[in-house]
Amino acid sequence: MTTHVKTLALCLCAAFAGLAHGQSVEWISSIDNDYWNIGKTRLDGKPDHTPDLSTGRSGSIVLFRDWGTCFNELDWDALNLLTRDEQDKILHDVFSPEGDLRITRGRISMGANDYSRSWYSCDEVKGDFELRYFNIDRDKQTVIPFIRAAQKFNPDMTFWISPWCPPSWMKINGDYPVLSSKFNNLSPETDYLLYGNTGGKTDPDEMKLTGERKDKFPRQLATTDYMIQDPRYLKAYAGYFCKFIDAYKAQGVPIDMVIYQNEAYSYTPYPGCAWTAEGTIRFNKDYLAPALKRAHPDVRLYIGTFNTNRLDHVEKILADSQLRDAVSGVAFQWEGREILPSIRSKYPDFSYICSESECGWGSFDWKAAEHTFELINHYLGNGCNEYNLWNFILSDNGESPWGWKQNALIRVDSKARTYLYTPEYYAVKHYSRYISKGAEIIACKPDNGSGMPVLAVRTPEGNTVIVAANFTDGVKPLTVDTRSKYLNVDLAPHSFNTFVIK
Repeated sequence: MTTHVKTLALCLCAAFAGLAHGQSVEWISSIDNDYWNIGKTRLDGKPDHTPDLSTGRSGSIVLFRDWGTCFNELDWDALNLLTRDEQDKILHDVFSPEGDLRITRGRISMGANDYSRSWYSCDEVKGDFELRYFNIDRDKQTVIPFIRAAQKFNPDMTFWISPWCPPSWMKINGDYPVLSSKFNNLSPETDYLLYGNTGGKTDPDEMKLTGERKDKFPRQLATTDYMIQDPRYLKAYAGYFCKFIDAYKAQGVPIDMVIYQNEAYSYTPYPGCAWTAEGTIRFNKDYLAPALKRAHPDVRLYIGTFNTNRLDHVEKILADSQLRDAVSGVAFQWEGREILPSIRSKYPDFSYICSESECGWGSFDWKAAEHTFELINHYLGNGCNEYNLWNFILSDNGESPWGWKQNALIRVDSKARTYLYTPEYYAVKHYSRYISKGAEIIACKPDNGSGMPVLAVRTPEGNTVIVAANFTDGVKPLTVDTRSKYLNVDLAPHSFNTFVIK
């Protein structure tokens, strides 16, 4: 028996020994390679130490709405390596209201993203301002069958869309990347466009695909909109969104939310598009919002996805009052998490979401799971009512056609045609299994270097759910004030824990 398992067993035995002396609480715990152990503990009449968190009803953080994931071509390819029965089990576990993760929301890329098989858009006919050649023919072969497979297990799923890149002819460099690399055919001679007004030199370390990106990101903001700012192009691009919504509706896929761009601050070798603050305001306020209002008044417009921690830049965009009036919410991912609290404090009436969980670098290990666990604590604890995962299933090392190895919740061995649920799957399950639509996020203790993030939730059924982790190498005591009694437990090293108080 490993040291972690022995510690977990001792913690659970101590809890069982005292069950007769307090209210029973369900305790689900996971450590690496030993997941989802269900036991019980109890509530006590007094705290063992100063409470780490209180569930008092002095106020709540946010009413939770949805868990989501993205429907990508490479996920579909990985899923199709398995038998139909295996596929059905996975889709049930991920999407069914009675499954593990209970995902109710789908994100759809308008055209290719970095986890597509290759580049494509819905209209590559140069100068087609009338969008006569718009089509979703490729999506009908991949993404839509993928969505229908999920809808079989949850027909009430809802969906939102964002592009990684406009049709290539709508961009100033006439191609899908932002910057050249060995993974695309873009000429390096056009790279100067990104910072053209400031000398045109690009930083080879600006876009690190792996590792930690510190300080300001990006270090230098684009001075040029890669989307052509001619009104003909902007009007056609707004119409492109509306046609996409119509086309998917005809396929039985309801879209209720739009975001104009994925990661405008990632200057990518894969499909992407850099925007300035001025271009962002212009397109959303003067073109996309009016087009949606005319053609799809029931579809909400969010602004994002903000993957930058440059607070002054995001505030510059949101300072436009007409733009604020046109949007319903704000979406953050990656470095954007750092400025979420400040933006939400300044604009409390918006809806806030995590638009994409971070993907790591293909390790598929417990450390990656701990990172995702902390991300969920951060976003929900700072008022996001929706949390969207990225790839939920990939094969082998999770590598994209553009050279980035990424993690996923489920990993498929393409040679053996077998699969396993990764530690990250259980990190998500510790939250999503019990936190559903209508749950009230009532208190949060962030990690902040303590190695012990904690979140408290009140479910629509009236239960209190505590989700906590211990990222350290030693046992950590946890005390939660549940208003009249106290949860006093010892968390095993490197463990995920969910407590359900009925």
